[in-house]
Amino acid sequence: MAMSATRPVAAIAESAPKQLGFLDRYLTVWIFVAMAAGVGSGYLWPGIESALNRFGVGTTSVPIAVGLILMMYPPLAKVRYEELGNVFRNWRILGLSLVQNWLVGPVLMFALAVLLLADKPEYMIGLIMIGLARCIAMVLVWNDLAQGDPEYCAGLVAFNSLFQIFFYSVYAYVFITVVPGWLGLHGVVVNITIGQIATSVFIYLGIPFLAGLLTRIVLVQAKGTEWYRTHFIPKISPLTLVALLFTIVVMFSLKGEAIVQLPMDVVRIAVPLLIYFVVMFVLAFFMSKAVGANYSQSATLSFTAASNNFELAIAVAVATFGIHHGAAFAAVIGPLVEVPVMIGLVTVAQWFRRIYFAAEATPPAAAIWE
Repeated sequence: MAMSATRPVAAIAESAPKQLGFLDRYLTVWIFVAMAAGVGSGYLWPGIESALNRFGVGTTSVPIAVGLILMMYPPLAKVRYEELGNVFRNWRILGLSLVQNWLVGPVLMFALAVLLLADKPEYMIGLIMIGLARCIAMVLVWNDLAQGDPEYCAGLVAFNSLFQIFFYSVYAYVFITVVPGWLGLHGVVVNITIGQIATSVFIYLGIPFLAGLLTRIVLVQAKGTEWYRTHFIPKISPLTLVALLFTIVVMFSLKGEAIVQLPMDVVRIAVPLLIYFVVMFVLAFFMSKAVGANYSQSATLSFTAASNNFELAIAVAVATFGIHHGAAFAAVIGPLVEVPVMIGLVTVAQWFRRIYFAAEATPPAAAIWE
């Protein structure tokens, strides 16, 4: 399946020439420092959970919401939104993303949860919930670091968000209540509404998406594209990593005491998650390459398929079972594993680029599959 050569290389996100700053060069170190700070503060200060819960609206943690919104704003401000129509006109890429995200991903996570955590039904449920919550947040960060296609990423995130709004509750019921019963396992009814999921999607995707879109429209019109690309984008780009580190500290502090007291439980939850992230990334990358995708598209599809919306999984687990339920604990372990693994997979993606896409002489264009 050949790629069209009619689309110009310039059709990529606005960005200044990339030069790794202090945060970028030592990102992996900062990630682990943030995780350690979060876990340590949660363990040494047991009251931090109740303190942070005071800053909440329903099941939404305001500090986490603020961190995620600020984290996603710069990547969404870089997107050339005039290109998004090309994504939604391309049924092949939408179809491939649909298969990867809503068939392969949930089935793989369900299989790993049943195989490795059948004796811990609460953890099993939490893991399944993570598998069903397709990423609408941090994938923008991983895609940006790996130089994936930002327009396709934004389009696929929007696509997954809509699919998630309408089908997450159905998937949760089927995979947590119905299918385990067929296998003789303990299942529970998950009582979560489309409205609750829509609220979560709006908070963690809609707000930064609208902010990024309005920023581009207003500032490009007022200052011009060149100023926007060379002055504004470099100013806001560091905000992504700062907000990411802040979010990690807050999230891990909520379960710091439990993580320290139950280390083997953490390991048992982490093993299937590690397998899932790596298998999904590699499988999605080569599925994409096999149908003619270039590097930027393959990277975007891979990170979209391998990442998960842990914030939604946590919110649903807490709303349905309570903060002290094993499903909520398992959901919190998700980012503990996902963050360092995805950082590693950014390096893997760049390695794949050198091996399989060496012929691409320029930064990958967001070409259209014909």
